[in-house]
Amino acid sequence: HVDAAIARLLESPLAADLPDLIALGLNHEQQHQELLLTDIKYILGHNPLLPAYRAGVEQVVEDVEKVPTDSAAAPPVRLAAGLYQIGFAGDGFCFDNELGRHTVYLAEAEVAGALVTNAEYQEFIDAGGYTDFRPWHAEGWEWVKGQGVRAPLYWHFVDGAWCRYDFGTGGLTALPPDEPVAHVSYYEAAAYAAWRGARLPTEAEWEAAAPHLRWGVRWEWTESAYLPYPGFQKAPGAIGEYNGKFMVSQLVLRGASVATPPGHSRPSYRNFFHPPLRWQFTGIRLARTVAP
Repeated sequence: HVDAAIARLLESPLAADLPDLIALGLNHEQQHQELLLTDIKYILGHNPLLPAYRAGVEQVVEDVEKVPTDSAAAPPVRLAAGLYQIGFAGDGFCFDNELGRHTVYLAEAEVAGALVTNAEYQEFIDAGGYTDFRPWHAEGWEWVKGQGVRAPLYWHFVDGAWCRYDFGTGGLTALPPDEPVAHVSYYEAAAYAAWRGARLPTEAEWEAAAPHLRWGVRWEWTESAYLPYPGFQKAPGAIGEYNGKFMVSQLVLRGASVATPPGHSRPSYRNFFHPPLRWQFTGIRLARTVAP
């Protein structure tokens, strides 16, 4: 019914503001397609039987398997100290939170060329990472204790080995060691980074390094609060609530994931979630400040 009504609308003369509104609606619907997939996984992944959804639904795209997972194959990206342009540029669609391209100064830094893998994250668990308060933010440590968290979402310790729930490959399966870790909160990502003697990149560092990175496998937590870019103004009416009203108490994620529609995979895209959430395909990329 809705599709038919929109088709009739597109065949008629459009008011000046309708093309942009329709484009926003289409992109919003694509966001819901991704959310629907992650919601289905959350529902089935919390079913006591851990049923599979259907085989192949979570197969990675062609290039994902080629993403290097070791430092030798994916050396870190060195960012020289200096000025960088951040934000959307060019033609095509973007959300209003990407607008306001601006200049930022970045100190010299290194951004990891590869995402943290399951095997690397398991080292954190085996070393007592969830029982040692030292690498955690105070709020994160309270979350760990209050929620009884001991591993990423969908990880299960069965018969002396870690498994993970994957609704596209048969339900509960052995943990693939070289696959980038997924479904971690900001608290977990930041604690792991601190344990490794590193940190998470800022969103400006991530965007500056993006042309030299392989990304798109996981939404990558950054160290940046979700705030407006210079000159950001909320649009009048309901459209103004699309992004602006969420600019509080959330962290920015960059990149994309295996569940993200292709048109949403652009370097300037700003995803955002509250620190304890982890039902999205969230992962970890490390960064380090280079000492002068």
